[in-house]
Amino acid sequence: MESSIRNCRTCRKDFVVESDDISFYDKVSVPFPTLCPHCRLIRRMLWRNERAWYKRPCAATGKLVLSMYHSDIPITVYDESYWKTDAWDPFDYGREYDFSRGFFEQFRELWYEVPHPNLFQKSNVRSEYTNHTLDTKNCYLCASATKSEDSAYLFTVIRHMRTCFDGHQSSRCEMCYEIVDSHKCSRSAFIQDCETCSDSMLLYNCRNCTNCFGCVGLRSAQYCIFNVRYSKEDYKAVMDEIYEGGRASLEEAREKFDELKLSVPRKYAAIVNAHNVSGDQIMNARNCRDCFLADDNVEECAYCYRVWNNARDGRDALIAWDGAELFCDVLSVTGQRIFFSAYIWGGSDMEYSYECFDCTNCFGCVGLRSKNYCIFNRPYEKEEYEVLVPRIRETMRARGEYGEFFPSEFSPFAYNETIAQDYFPLKKEEAIAAGYAWRDREPRTYSVTIAASELPDRIQDVSDSILKETIACAHGGTCEDQCATAFRILPEELQFYRSMKLPLPQLCPNCRHYARVRMKTPLHLWHRDCMCEQGNHGHEGRCSVGFETAYAPGRPEIVYCEQCYQKEIV
Repeated sequence: MESSIRNCRTCRKDFVVESDDISFYDKVSVPFPTLCPHCRLIRRMLWRNERAWYKRPCAATGKLVLSMYHSDIPITVYDESYWKTDAWDPFDYGREYDFSRGFFEQFRELWYEVPHPNLFQKSNVRSEYTNHTLDTKNCYLCASATKSEDSAYLFTVIRHMRTCFDGHQSSRCEMCYEIVDSHKCSRSAFIQDCETCSDSMLLYNCRNCTNCFGCVGLRSAQYCIFNVRYSKEDYKAVMDEIYEGGRASLEEAREKFDELKLSVPRKYAAIVNAHNVSGDQIMNARNCRDCFLADDNVEECAYCYRVWNNARDGRDALIAWDGAELFCDVLSVTGQRIFFSAYIWGGSDMEYSYECFDCTNCFGCVGLRSKNYCIFNRPYEKEEYEVLVPRIRETMRARGEYGEFFPSEFSPFAYNETIAQDYFPLKKEEAIAAGYAWRDREPRTYSVTIAASELPDRIQDVSDSILKETIACAHGGTCEDQCATAFRILPEELQFYRSMKLPLPQLCPNCRHYARVRMKTPLHLWHRDCMCEQGNHGHEGRCSVGFETAYAPGRPEIVYCEQCYQKEIV
């Protein structure tokens, strides 16, 4: 079967529907996409707000709650614990499908009438200030985190973290700080793309290292500073000097570390134990194309971001896990045969539905739990459902609606409230020109009591009185990082900095988050050739092996193919 070239109706650029895509669309009986993969991903991202939270009253109890929906969004918001009870019935909002009107117009009316939870939380303990979290305990300002405890400022697929602060896309770590794309590490700070490292600081792409500082690309190393081996005694003497120097010494070391990072070759993509895959941050997967952050037995997927734990046979997913199978253009789903839907946790055969849990055979539904054979929140007999749904699909096809995810203009979130701003940042003028909503930062009512520049350079000079201070962010609201302009230090946080001998941060959590996001490669692939020119790597002159990589042409990193990288680093 030959591939097909289409033109994206949003960005007007040509894109390819590959032959295996065509086979998939035929198998699940959905039309070819009309948007390119890039625009499809942004459209899904515009329905996910992870970190912008507001205060608004629960419409049922009057309790003031933290909410991902701003108070000016005209919807009914319930406290999450109340929303899960039987005190209200989503069937009360059911209605018949009107074949004379478009589906999305009717779905929007239903979506805005059915109550929504203030935040997505499940089985959390003392973790009220979190969103999209599961089984967290004593966590604060965390989002998209599961099975973590005693931590703060963790964002985006954080799993099994304990006593960690400021993390992004990491798992199974303990006592770590400023950690990105790292796993099974402990007592370490400022590390990226590391695994099973401990008692270290300023590491990039290191494996099984202990007591290392400012190192890049090391394997099973110990007592190294800037990739140079030291004796245990000399290493301790140098580190004592760095700790004594506080923030100034650390910043000086960071500059040298950044130079070293650019001088050491890196692999074209972080792909481990995978067969026939393309993308980045892929582990234990097979037959996956254009996927990012795919892990733990993921198979037969394409155009997916954040898929793991036995997800298979899908296209265009932003978050699919726990055995999700046969899915297309979805956001945050588990279950089987889920199409053009968001927040479907458990169940099967769901189309164009939102916030439904353990349901089967539902079409165009919102807020249902353990229901079957429903259309627009109205229950039907199985036989009637199986007649009506094909009719609805055909009318949607005739209107050009079927096969499209929920329109971005229907989203209750502004562009800069969603994760689209993290990975595809726009300025206010650019977002508005593209037709997206934008929310300006609301005036702050707190009074700053200390400037970031006035903070002690050394943690040993910080007294407990810092817990009473409101610290001005060093960016002062002038950056593009949605600066909070000020922040405070938590008691647990101060204890952590002292135990790790780390200076206090000078930036607010928002600015620190965006700094971590910028450390990552983009969710995009370019074709490049290996840059290796080493004569002992099995090729004459420059290596001619080509690959798809998230390192754009013109970037300063030295990028190698798999074979050359293995000979150089491992």
